[in-house]
Amino acid sequence: MSRVGKQPIPIAAGVQVTLGESNDITVKGPRGELQRTFPDAIRFAIEDNQVIVTRPSDVSSHRALHGLSRSLLNNMVLGVTEGFTKTLEVQGVGYRAQLEGSSLRLAVGFSHPVIIEPPEGITFAVEGPRINVSGNDKEQVGQVAADVRKVRPPEPYKGKGIRYLGEHVRRKAGKAGKVGV
Repeated sequence: MSRVGKQPIPIAAGVQVTLGESNDITVKGPRGELQRTFPDAIRFAIEDNQVIVTRPSDVSSHRALHGLSRSLLNNMVLGVTEGFTKTLEVQGVGYRAQLEGSSLRLAVGFSHPVIIEPPEGITFAVEGPRINVSGNDKEQVGQVAADVRKVRPPEPYKGKGIRYLGEHVRRKAGKAGKVGV
């Protein structure tokens, strides 16, 4: 049995989980509403203010979907109560990020500024060299943060670029220069 899949998902106060037909699940909470369609093989039941996730058999595809479905639903519940945030760092001389309305303006060594419009449900916050990407949907927050990082990934020689907070960039030695001449 899946260790992740058999754990019940606690429903916090103020959160409403609605099980629809064909495994459509809607989660409403203080921060908004999320909706997702799950595979038909996985079953959900609400008991004692908890959601129980079960699978019909021990077929490998059912085992794989069991823990995944439980994690996705748990992330939906956490998203509408607390939300998710990814933090990025801008490193490099002259590299900076600033907000223009709700959009993010990046000056990262190109001849032009790069402007990133946030999709619906995502907000940017800039605190010095740090960019916070926040939202209710964990998958969307991670994708937008990856798209921002992709504008100028950290390079291995000087370490300049946009990186996740705490990300270690492996550095390379530069040119050796003339030796012994």
